[in-house]
Formats: sequence, C-alpha cells, structure tokens
Amino acid sequence: MADFESASIPAVSGRVVIYGGKGALGSACVDTFISKNWWVGSIDTKPNCNANENIVVNIEQNCVEQEQIILAELKGILGDNKLDGIICVAGGWAGGDAANKDFIKNSDLMWKQSVWSSIIAAKIASQYLKEGGFLALTGAKAALEGTPGMIGYGMAKAAVHHLTKSLATEKGGLPAKSLVACILPSVLDTKMNRKLMPKADDKTWTPLNFISELFWKWTKVQERPLNGSLLHLVTKDYKTEVIPV
Repeated sequence: MADFESASIPAVSGRVVIYGGKGALGSACVDTFISKNWWVGSIDTKPNCNANENIVVNIEQNCVEQEQIILAELKGILGDNKLDGIICVAGGWAGGDAANKDFIKNSDLMWKQSVWSSIIAAKIASQYLKEGGFLALTGAKAALEGTPGMIGYGMAKAAVHHLTKSLATEKGGLPAKSLVACILPSVLDTKMNRKLMPKADDKTWTPLNFISELFWKWTKVQERPLNGSLLHLVTKDYKTEVIPV
C-alpha cells in the first residue's frame, strides 16, 4: 500500500482520477489533464509515468480486495481533498458465442475488465467526488442490442449502461448535483487498431483527444449532457458528434 500524505498534493487547478490510465484512451486523458495543470491519479494494472500518482491493480485479487486496496491508497493520497472528476475508461474486448470454447473464460474477463472497474469507480465517486463533479463510464453502442459474436463483451457493457442509469437516480449514492454519463464509442483511433486494421476506413474512427477534451469541458461545466446519459460518439469524415441514445 502506498504511503502518501495529503499535503503532498500541490496547489493545482483541479483533481481527477483516471481508471484505466495506462491504456490508449486513459493515457490521452492523463496527458490532457496534466497539460491543464491538473493533479491526475491513475488506476491501472501498470503505472503511467506521466500521472502524479499511481495505484497499481493486482489482477489476481477479487473485486472486493481490489476495492479495499484502492480506497485505502486513495485515502492516503487524497486525505481530505476531493475530486472534480473520475473517468473510467478501463476495459477490453473478447469475442465468442455460447458455443465458443472460450465463452465462459472470455465472459469472465469482460466482466472483470469493464464491470469491476466501473463499480469501483462508482464507489470512489460516492466517497471522493465533489458536489457537482462528474463520473464518466465507458459502454458500447453495440451493447444496446444483442451481440451474438461477442456475448461476454456486450453483456458487460450493457451492465455499465444499467449502472449509469442507476447512479443517476436520486438514490444512486453519488454526491449532490453530480453528473454521471457513459460514452459509447465505436472504433477508437489507436495505434493498436491501426496495426490490426491497416486497410480500414479511419475516417470513422474517433480520435482519443476528442474524448479527453470532452471530459475536460465537463470539468468546466461546458457541453455537459443530461445526468444518466448514454452518449454515442459518431465520427464521419474525421468529424465527431456526441449523440445521446
């Protein structure tokens, strides 16, 4: 467990935690907020050297163990300080229908990557988010319908959609006047996607900095959606729109 004192956090413009801060989108979010003179904490299975502080998740631990350790470390890091935003962009992808030999294995992985991270982020928000702050979660447009070729993925993302709607209610457990919203990206413009799909039409891929800047605007109470929104990110000819579902 990290041993930090709240006094170690210098005067900054704001504070945000990125859950999944070492992934492609998470790294973009870390870099955007660091560039704005914000304090940034990263939670991931590997540290992000650009973040101010890191909490490294042990994937061998169950969800309850991960939650307990993350909250304990955050308490040591933040002290009495509160967060302006919590951004959960952790997740992954695995395919397979019910007949696939890895159906259960892949479904278990998807649940751990998308649902565990999202509910722990929600718990963090219940304790450390400022009144009027925001929690951003990550779903998927595909999960609004059946996903027979990737059932585990669709199931996990649909659960995140449900979590978003539940947290947005009066009795959802988040601080007063806070916002919770879920982005539903299609294909992100990442190095890995370019490597795996070199001949794909990248004019429909959503740039990472569009999303990180969108979150930045939310901290300034700009372009905020309605509480509980599921937001489809639609990119055409390199231009991205945010369309509430």
